Order: sequence, then structure tokens, then C-alpha cells
Amino acid sequence: MPQNKINIALLLGDPSGIGPELVSKLLKEEITNKANIILIGEKKILENGNKISGNSNNLKLVDSFDKINFKEGNKFFLDISKGKNHDYKISECSKESGKSVLSALNLALELANEKKIHAINFGPFNKTSLKLGGNKYSDELHLMAEKLNVKNYFCEFNVIDNFWTARVTSHIPIKEVPDQIKKEKIIKPIKLINDAMKLNGIKNPRVAVQALNPHGEFGSEEKEEIIPAIEEAKKLGINADGPLPCDTSFITAYKNKNHDCIVGMYHDALQSGLKAFGFDRGVTVQGGLPLPITTPAHGTAFDIAGKNKANLEPTLQSFKIALTMAENKNKL
Repeated sequence: MPQNKINIALLLGDPSGIGPELVSKLLKEEITNKANIILIGEKKILENGNKISGNSNNLKLVDSFDKINFKEGNKFFLDISKGKNHDYKISECSKESGKSVLSALNLALELANEKKIHAINFGPFNKTSLKLGGNKYSDELHLMAEKLNVKNYFCEFNVIDNFWTARVTSHIPIKEVPDQIKKEKIIKPIKLINDAMKLNGIKNPRVAVQALNPHGEFGSEEKEEIIPAIEEAKKLGINADGPLPCDTSFITAYKNKNHDCIVGMYHDALQSGLKAFGFDRGVTVQGGLPLPITTPAHGTAFDIAGKNKANLEPTLQSFKIALTMAENKNKL
């Protein structure tokens, strides 16, 4: 699909959270003029977001992608209301909110499969509402991977200040983690985060790898599995380093700027450091999918929804990452 600009599907997120007001603000940012924006959602939800933010958006309204003519502009609203004019209650999980989100997301994924869009950037989802609305998957990443027919390895990346993290294991009991720490499992996120960061403009990412045990000394996993994985990564041309002790890894890698990203063995070893340094600036990137998909990491923030207090910065950064990755991917 040769063209000067890439196409980004923009989703409003859960209508009961801060997503619609953040997307309303995002559309006013100059950087959104660097892409063709296809905002997908219900008209009433966008109107509510505009009302909260105090903004108005000059979007061309269409009811199908095929009616979009990019010669007429770069910002379109693909309305999926189909006559529905539902008022969603702010700060409440609901089946209706979940169904609305799934409708918009499924359409975006269909457009991705049809090669009509190059990236997806979405306002925060609420996992409880998604489940109530019919989501049968453990999380939205697995839903996306299934809908996009992904057979390769995939995982979630978390980002603050363009410092990226990836996990060997994620949402499993801590007692099950050691059995999963195998060379072949460790090398996969190392390779994936290295490739993803290159798409985001880092030519030779400096990849730190965390230890599993305290100080990297009180067990056998470092010697038997983690170090061999690091050595294998180096043979593949990856600038890998470690294993770094978990308790100082974020000081070494992030604060002291010795690395561009870090791969950890389990959820909290990474998330604790990441959230301590930048919970309010986090971005989530869905790694290993055929197109960039990004979102702010802070969630739906029901405590401040509807109050026009939400910080735009994570949403803006998530859009920038989607744009950069999609542009670079299109050059390949």
C-alpha cells in the first residue's frame, strides 16, 4: 500500500475510564499529523471524551474503512455505533464497556489482517470489563495474537523513557519460575526485544539480562542456563550483558544509562523497578505481533476518570513508539 504516511488505528479504550479523554487530547498533538489516523469507536464515547477534555476534533466521519479517502485529510472517525447511543457510566466496570472495546479492537485487528493499517494505538482497557464483555483470553495480548494468526514467540514489553523491559516468565506462581528458566526460553525475549528496539530506532541495543537468584550466586540457574543464553545471544550479534543482580539491575541499566533494555526472569523482578522509577510514564508494547501495537501502561484510572486530570504523556509516548516502529517497518 504505497503512500507517504502510515495508517494508525486509534482506539478510545474503555469508555468508563480515562481513555476517551486522553485520545481527545492526543488528537490535538502535532505529531498525529505525521500519520493517517483512523479512530475506531462509538460516536457517543468520543463526544464524552471531548466534553471532559474541552476539545473538539475535526474528524471526517465514515462507517467503513473503504469509504476513507486520504486525499481529503489524515484524520477519520470510523463510527461503529450502528444506531447505538449508549451512555456509559464513568468509573464502573461493565459488560457493555467490555463489548464496546472488543468491537473496536476486533475491527482494528481485521483491518490489520487486511494490511489496511500499519499500527494500533489504544487507550487503556479494563480487564474486568473485557471479561464481562466476552473476552475468553487471559489478556489482550493473547487475544491479539490469536486474531492476527501469530504462531511465533510473542511477549509484552514495558517501557519508560525509551528504556525497555521483557520477561522470560510473566503471570505464573513464583514456585513455578525456576522450572521455566531454560536457555531456549531465555534467548527468545532477548532476540525479540533486540529486534523491536531496532525498529524503534536504536541501531545496536545494549541488552542487560537479570539474574534469577539473589546476587546471582545462590543457585545454579545463572551458570547452567542464563549465562549460556547470554553467550548464545552474543554469537547472534546481540550486544547482551549480564546476568545483573536483580536488586541493583535498574540502577546499573536504567539510572546509570549503561543499557537500553533489560530482560528479566519473572514479573516482579522487572515491574517493581520499572514502576518505582516511572509508573506514571509507562508504555506497553505488544511484542512479536506482525504490526506495532502500543498503549499507555497506567490502566483505566477510575479514580480520576471524567475529571480531566489524566496525564497525556504516556499516551503521547505510546503513539510515538507506534509511529516510529511502523515507519521503520515499512522501510524494510
